[in-house]
Amino acid sequence: MKRLLTSCFGLGWLPLAPGTWGSLPPAVIFTVLCWFGTSSTVILVVMGGLVLTGAVVCVWFAPEVIAATGKPDPREVVADELAGQALTFLVAPLLITSSASNKQTWIVAGLGFLLFRVFDITKPWPIRKLEKLPLGWGVLSDDLLAGLYAAVGLILCARLWVRP
Repeated sequence: MKRLLTSCFGLGWLPLAPGTWGSLPPAVIFTVLCWFGTSSTVILVVMGGLVLTGAVVCVWFAPEVIAATGKPDPREVVADELAGQALTFLVAPLLITSSASNKQTWIVAGLGFLLFRVFDITKPWPIRKLEKLPLGWGVLSDDLLAGLYAAVGLILCARLWVRP
């Protein structure tokens, strides 16, 4: 059961780019919530819940997967990507107004997804250093910082894109 949860119900077991698959649920959920005109408050609560859920699952259950696989950051553990990607979308409701078009929503969702994946894969300073934290904390922390970097990038892009 712990491996099922840390793999986000099997997304981490997909053969190609499991981290990318693990990042998809928050992006899809964010897009669907925006599509149906859900309030910013609800989106913030849902994304915050995903961050918290991914973090708890990663910290509590990843150590068992680490022990079972013998790898310090097993590819199958993607609860960290779930948390990091959701963290990126915590700022998105502040960027999308109720009058945003579906195209604008898709652009914000796609850009947030892309930025998170770039920071998660390239691991600019000091993201890579966080991987050295023990057990589940090392697995999780680098993704949370990548999510924070992506959130800042999303805000900067929105500021450049939407000029007063």
